[in-house]
Amino acid sequence: MLPKWFTDWNRDKPVDIYGPAVLVGAVGGAVLVAALLISAGQPFKTKSMQTGPRGTGMVQPEFVSEVTATDPTIANYYSDEPFPVSADDPRASEVYENVQVLGDLTEDNFNRLMAAITQWVAPEQGCAYCHGNGGIETYASDDLYTKVVSRRMIEMTQNINEAWAGHVQANAEVGVNCYTCHRGQNVPSEIWFRQTPLGDTMEGWGAVQNRVTVQSQYTSLPSDALETYLLSDGPIGVHDFQSHVDARPWQEDTATWQDAERTYSLMNYVSNSLGVNCTFCHNTRAFYDGGQVTPQWATESVGIAMVREMNQEYLVPLQDVYPEIRLGPLHGDAPKAACKTCHKGYQQPMQGLNVIGDWPELATTGSPVYD
Repeated sequence: MLPKWFTDWNRDKPVDIYGPAVLVGAVGGAVLVAALLISAGQPFKTKSMQTGPRGTGMVQPEFVSEVTATDPTIANYYSDEPFPVSADDPRASEVYENVQVLGDLTEDNFNRLMAAITQWVAPEQGCAYCHGNGGIETYASDDLYTKVVSRRMIEMTQNINEAWAGHVQANAEVGVNCYTCHRGQNVPSEIWFRQTPLGDTMEGWGAVQNRVTVQSQYTSLPSDALETYLLSDGPIGVHDFQSHVDARPWQEDTATWQDAERTYSLMNYVSNSLGVNCTFCHNTRAFYDGGQVTPQWATESVGIAMVREMNQEYLVPLQDVYPEIRLGPLHGDAPKAACKTCHKGYQQPMQGLNVIGDWPELATTGSPVYD
């Protein structure tokens, strides 16, 4: 039975059908939207993580749908438990020739790790990516650059997990292994090369900014921030309370507004790499005050020093090992790493998955300890 107002309306206004139609349609639409929200959830629902004192705006608002979404690369991650170890088991260095790293592993665990590295780095090419298409008797050869690079990368991974636990294991055992950067690709995404100057029409400061580049995160900010801070030892952080500083910009160690822009360029890169904003590490009303930063600031500071060492000690020295196709297009430099190479938009790479739990061989430069 229809409601009384509807019957009265039809009696008094028999030709005016739009009023009740609009009302019924609006009510019906509202009911439908409410039902969808109840059943499917609020797609724009957010959650906040407070990173600093209340009232300072130091929070990280995130869409719940994005927070709960799984990193798609995790599905292809390969892992396997170690084989039991006994003192009588033959070691890899005793079984195979030219084993310069991982030689103290048992033969079974050595082969197990080699199979995993193949899945992490070269799932399509298989063992031939580092060892060529010859028989197993040719595996000792270092003719392929990929094998030489892989050996050094294993050493780098061990060093990261052992010497830089303050970054890669800040909250729990997480660590890194080959998959952290490679994600099933021969060459990791988000590597970078030197690219300044940005043209031959300008010199000085104009040659490093106001061009849309990957390094500047597609902004007009300087494109040499990664070169300055993650390859060289440039000091990060510019802040001055005076509007006019009595200093000479050309003097060494004099902080200029160019340094401020370059620092901001790096911070913008870090924010995009981790999917966070400034208040994840800083109290933005007091960037200068180290006493008002968050715990994440220390973790990130350690990470910056770690990446700088990776580039200086491990990646750049491989320049002469790589073929020309793997070198930078402008300067012919070796590929280098930065925050996004591992994080790829997440606060923790692979959303904090423990990638060394099954791989103690990659967690230390010494002999691994198996549980």
